[in-house]
Amino acid sequence: MTITRSVHLCHIDELVDGESRGFDPLRAGHDTMFVVRRADRVRAWRDACPHINGAPMAWRKDAYLNAGRDRIVCSAHGAQFDIETGLCVLGPCIGQSLEPLKITSMSGALYLEMAPA
Repeated sequence: MTITRSVHLCHIDELVDGESRGFDPLRAGHDTMFVVRRADRVRAWRDACPHINGAPMAWRKDAYLNAGRDRIVCSAHGAQFDIETGLCVLGPCIGQSLEPLKITSMSGALYLEMAPA
């Protein structure tokens, strides 16, 4: 049996459809993960590029997507990742993936599922 703890992130209505938002569930003083909402589907990823030793992805707060809002972009070197799979489709880390994070929803509230501290 795997024991996890749930950390409340926000309500889905607080996320703009087609946009991204960073969170600091570990209280590290900076965003350590981000989500992307597309309609009623929300994907969560660790805020770390697989190419540059876990470099933060956003170039400013909550800016994880390209201009077309159809790919995640690393601000360090422009690598582009598929929103649904996290797979790098353009740039120096083609074939590598972002680290997915498990989130759950209860009555519209989104929770990050984490190992116990």
